[in-house]
Amino acid sequence: MKDYKINPFTKFDQDWALVTAGDKKNFNSMTISWGSMGTLWHKPIITIYIRPDRYTFQFLKNQDFFTVAFFPENQREILGLMGRISGRNRDKVKESGLTPKFLNHGVTYQEAEETFLCKKIYMEQLNMDKIPQDAKKCYKENAQAHYMIIGELIEKE
Repeated sequence: MKDYKINPFTKFDQDWALVTAGDKKNFNSMTISWGSMGTLWHKPIITIYIRPDRYTFQFLKNQDFFTVAFFPENQREILGLMGRISGRNRDKVKESGLTPKFLNHGVTYQEAEETFLCKKIYMEQLNMDKIPQDAKKCYKENAQAHYMIIGELIEKE
């Protein structure tokens, strides 16, 4: 595995990322700011957190692979758009102007600075009863908890 120079404490929260799941025929992406990188079960991993009501969740649930892509600062507005618009009823990729790039097991974008291809190895919904009280402010009333999705880092693009 290559040596990566990433600050895992700012990479998601401050830089944001696009998670994409699906294939060449049908895929969806969304902006994420909750995630982490590390090691689990002797594997390099990326963990992301997605609410089950997000359109991209269905793709993540039904696919074995997903990508996490990071972009230069000048793409920040586009990342905001990709987080606000649902792919259920709009072609947000077309609206964003991003150029899809198809990998053997995933989809990313030509404009991305770096993309991590991950193989899903674990997925489970967080338990709202066990979330710390001060963290519950991140949720609207009656909102469903995020799913934690752990992916083994397969390759970096």
